[in-house]
Amino acid sequence: MAYLYLENGVVFEGEFFGAEGSAAGEVVFSTNMTGYNETLTDKSFYGQILLQTFPLTGGCGVIPEDFESDSPSVAAYIVKNPCDKPSNFRSEGSLGGFLKSRGVVGLCGIDTRALVETLRENGTMNGGISAVKPTRNDIEKLKHHRIENAVSSVAVKETVTYNAETPEYNAALMDLGANNSLIRALTARGVQLTADNELLSKLRKSPAPSFEKEGGGTRFDGVVLSGGPGDPAASENAGIIETLKAVIAAGIPIFAVGLGHQLLALAHGFGTYKMKLGHRGSNIPVKDLTDGRVYITRENHGYAVSRDSVDPDTASEWFVNINDKTCEGLIYKNISAFSVQFYPVGDTAFVIDRFISAMGGGR
Repeated sequence: MAYLYLENGVVFEGEFFGAEGSAAGEVVFSTNMTGYNETLTDKSFYGQILLQTFPLTGGCGVIPEDFESDSPSVAAYIVKNPCDKPSNFRSEGSLGGFLKSRGVVGLCGIDTRALVETLRENGTMNGGISAVKPTRNDIEKLKHHRIENAVSSVAVKETVTYNAETPEYNAALMDLGANNSLIRALTARGVQLTADNELLSKLRKSPAPSFEKEGGGTRFDGVVLSGGPGDPAASENAGIIETLKAVIAAGIPIFAVGLGHQLLALAHGFGTYKMKLGHRGSNIPVKDLTDGRVYITRENHGYAVSRDSVDPDTASEWFVNINDKTCEGLIYKNISAFSVQFYPVGDTAFVIDRFISAMGGGR
């Protein structure tokens, strides 16, 4: 027996199916019907208790080739019915076995529909998982739970180079919790990536016109800001924002995704806010305001750029969410920079091609 309890006092009964133990975090849900391998290993879920709304999870097993990172960053994982006998020629084990091997608490058998309805009505809340019924004191503690140092917990810790098969451009990757799919999409297009956040800090002191790597003389053609977890306005991101201001002053092409989109907005003096539920899934509709086309996107974020805070002389909206009208992308006017809130995969990969064109134009 296992229990999920929310900070508003609601308790759900279930069972463990991964590692057994206790966990605490922000309870969020993903509406993905497929792709749980990618979802589970998305670093943007750091510190969160993730619920899959689709009732059966694990049928394809564990497929490392589809992972967005080496290991899950979630605080815990919840499904209605886990499949313990996967069927896929690429599978390397069961979902429950994988969670147990990585020490991730898994919970199944609860009324996931009721949980989602509770979150939709009340907004995202903190939750806890325990093998014993929670006390009033346990529930009270949840109200003070905070996700600390989210970006620094998942960002690159050392210099990493991602080689393109046919390198044509050099780009610095500001790794805030980068997904493998973004890295693959860039390297497949000839972009050689260097992920080193300390290097980017050093670049603040470099001459703005050259923006060269200290000592090596390697010129970066552009800077990529990845997605990542947490509140963009958190104090730990203050240094990143200051570095971005230096990058902006250098006039180098910038492409930002997810959390990077929000941080780039903050570096320009725009505002961000926490959403009631956020967008987590691969069925999120956005409209391209330049041509009126609508795309179904994959997203994972609980914060957004405030549309009212965007200075029209500095940037124009590129994409807007069809459902709740949140800002999904910006094009900056006096610099070669643009950003999107969603993951640029599938039909929306053309935004990466725009970045590559910007780098080519700057040579």
